[in-house]
Amino acid sequence: MANQRHYNEIDNPFELFLVNEAEGEKKITEKPFAGTSSTSDFILLKEDHTIGNLLSEHLKQAPHVIMAGYKVAHPNVPEVMIRVRTDGTVTPREVFIDVCKQLIAAYAQLGREFTREYELRRMVGAGDQENGTKH
Repeated sequence: MANQRHYNEIDNPFELFLVNEAEGEKKITEKPFAGTSSTSDFILLKEDHTIGNLLSEHLKQAPHVIMAGYKVAHPNVPEVMIRVRTDGTVTPREVFIDVCKQLIAAYAQLGREFTREYELRRMVGAGDQENGTKH
């Protein structure tokens, strides 16, 4: 019942996943790894394994990345830490931003293709109804 009480105490349920910039929260914070400029930790607030796994797997495929991984410290703490190590020719921040841009473009394309296919199927369905045919 502790979870039930917790959710009842929350005035705005969106605060579980929306960052409150008015209170100084930042969605992503970079913490350079001590002793090396080619390794950084990126802390993503109010995120979980979904984005951590997605980003780390795509970071591993990026050129100049030697290592990428993520961890969630505790299931009740909505925070993901992603560590990126590069070969030094580019900074971890540059690689992180580039991968994020690539993912945004890929999912935007997926959204366009899905919408197009949905609309085409809807038009075919409307035409079938007018003709009295079924598939």
